[in-house]
Amino acid sequence: MPIYEFCCKNCGEEFEELVMGTNPEVRCPKCKSNDVVKKMSAFAFKSGCKFVPSGGKGGGSCSGCTSSNCSSCGL
Repeated sequence: MPIYEFCCKNCGEEFEELVMGTNPEVRCPKCKSNDVVKKMSAFAFKSGCKFVPSGGKGGGSCSGCTSSNCSSCGL
């Protein structure tokens, strides 16, 4: 079960929440507002390359090539 990072639009509190299900109700632990936004996690990016979803591309997996050009590995 994934842990997501959120930011409360009401009070600015940043917090993590264990999310279960497809449409959970997430509330700020500080002000109890449900006006929160999910932050983009660092795990959703591949450092130095274009955006790559954390699940990878298709059935392949990146082995962390050392090329200076990310287009060379197809990701």
